[in-house]
Amino acid sequence: MAELRQEVDPDEVGLDPKALDRLDRYFAHHVGEGRLPGYLVSVARGGRVAHLTAYGHRDLAAGLPVGADTLWRIYSMTKPVTAVAVLQLVEEGRLSLDDPLDRHLPAFADPRVYESGPATDVHTRPAAGPILIRHLLTHTAGLTFGFYHKHPVDALYREAGLESSVPPGANLAETMEVYARLPLQFEPGTQWNYSVASNVLGRVVEVVSGRPLDEYVTERILRPLGMTDAGFHITPEQAERLAELYGETEDGGIAPIPGLPVRGRPRFLSGSGGLVATAQDFHRFMEMLRRGGELDGTRLLSPATVALMTRNHLPDGADLRAFGAPAHQERGKEGLGFGFNVSVVIDPARTLAPQGLGTYGWTGVATTAFWVDPSHDLTVQFMTQVRPKTLKVFPELRRLVHEALVD
Repeated sequence: MAELRQEVDPDEVGLDPKALDRLDRYFAHHVGEGRLPGYLVSVARGGRVAHLTAYGHRDLAAGLPVGADTLWRIYSMTKPVTAVAVLQLVEEGRLSLDDPLDRHLPAFADPRVYESGPATDVHTRPAAGPILIRHLLTHTAGLTFGFYHKHPVDALYREAGLESSVPPGANLAETMEVYARLPLQFEPGTQWNYSVASNVLGRVVEVVSGRPLDEYVTERILRPLGMTDAGFHITPEQAERLAELYGETEDGGIAPIPGLPVRGRPRFLSGSGGLVATAQDFHRFMEMLRRGGELDGTRLLSPATVALMTRNHLPDGADLRAFGAPAHQERGKEGLGFGFNVSVVIDPARTLAPQGLGTYGWTGVATTAFWVDPSHDLTVQFMTQVRPKTLKVFPELRRLVHEALVD
């Protein structure tokens, strides 16, 4: 089992060690205040890890420390992995970005769109056009999440048992039938709304490839990249290294909460949030993207496809706030476009924290994050396991990393 290790001193690659010390002190303070159990952060430049800190505990009650080999539920950082799976099938000519979804999942034929009324009396109309694969990759398909509480269609998701995006006990195929019966929140391609779309893409991968999603991802992405610990479930031998999942309490502390059922193969294979990985695993995934789809002689995607994945696909250069549905009007969406399951910095002057133009990445609900900054040849990941209510660490993380750049 390989572990992530620091490979070079920060000042050798244009990073300020004192600024990186400030970063560590900032997060150590959160651990000391009881807002985080522990964390891991890595900063690499030119592919070489120049800063790596593992601090605090992966399990507070057991007194187990965070280590380079700790396993983390990466939740929505699964989405870019699912996008790579889809794009592999596109490169092979087995799928097209402009395929109507119902060509592969017939239940989604003839979608209807919300027109008016409360959840108790919704009026719909036929959609002007089909959901396309590219709509799913860019979260512009009209799908939603039940937990938003912003729109009548959100309420319909909750009524259908989709508060957590999955009907209790359902598998991926069964869940698609539930999604397909619900109206779209808007016409496909006309707004951005973060949604269950990557679960739908996971099922498309299964249908087109003829393989279960976990088998496809393992055989075509994880194993070729040497992501030896990553997967949709963990083995008994890995279990001791899995970090405990915590939730933020009303007083700003943390307490253990149930997490993904990763011990044993899950019935529901989530293309949205099902993966578990170590820092070494995800470093290798980031490196594959940074290097244009190739790592250590293994090519997963062409450079042109990675470039397509990581550029803004919102129309007329819009950012997520301008093009976003009602649930996405917060200040933090300004200056960010969206590619295929990654955000993309399109206006650094308007982002909430300093980031290089073209920086792309994503986050997970347990306060995990990654990004690749092509303009500074930088890759960063942050791992912890807290589902937040008020805790917001990503703007400070981005600011502190940016301040470490000296050339």
